[in-house]
Amino acid sequence: MNYAVSPSQPATLPIANSEQVFPVRRVYCVGRNYADHAVEMGSDPNREPPFFFCKHNDEQSIVAVLPNEIKDLPYPSQTQNLHYEVELVVAIGKDGKNIDVATATSHIFGYAVGLDMTRRDLQNEMKKIGRPWEIGKAFDYSTPIGQLHTLGDTGEINDGNISLAVNGEIKQQGNINQLIWNVAETIANLSILFELKAGDLIFTGTPAGVGAVVKGDEMVAHIDGLSDIRLLVTS
Repeated sequence: MNYAVSPSQPATLPIANSEQVFPVRRVYCVGRNYADHAVEMGSDPNREPPFFFCKHNDEQSIVAVLPNEIKDLPYPSQTQNLHYEVELVVAIGKDGKNIDVATATSHIFGYAVGLDMTRRDLQNEMKKIGRPWEIGKAFDYSTPIGQLHTLGDTGEINDGNISLAVNGEIKQQGNINQLIWNVAETIANLSILFELKAGDLIFTGTPAGVGAVVKGDEMVAHIDGLSDIRLLVTS
């Protein structure tokens, strides 16, 4: 292929207990999928149909974080209100569309801890005028993710503590079993809208307690059974 410019490469994620890496195709995110976070953001916590938005899949967006590593996270431009959102990330390993809930787990490659970093002030401005959220969600270095743990290693993750600490103080605390739409249901709903492909990632939602970080803050994101991720907010 004779490209006019050099093509960008997709980001890759390390896989626990493997020398292989996972190439990222698309990044989907579920909005307000914990009832307490829905209330926190001023929305109805009842089980309305899930809604989705996307983030970018390149290395400028995704920050791959190795175990026991503290990764620098540059503070983004044009915001005074950078928020953390800790989430269970599901990696898709098998293509599918119109997937049944009962078979959704067979499409899972593995799981990781992720952060959906958000320029909350910009997102809120877009909400007020009915415009897309991209400038609040899909900016450079907005998507830190830890190493993937395969489904074979972890089994299905439908339960387990999820938390985010800033400078050693717990800010978010919840349990995966509190998801409004669980992992299988989320996969099934998303597959009606998009044909899922191996390499896709799904951020499944964040519990209550989202808040701002500033330069110099250190974050630790945790989900039981997965590798923690540690990030230092830098200039």
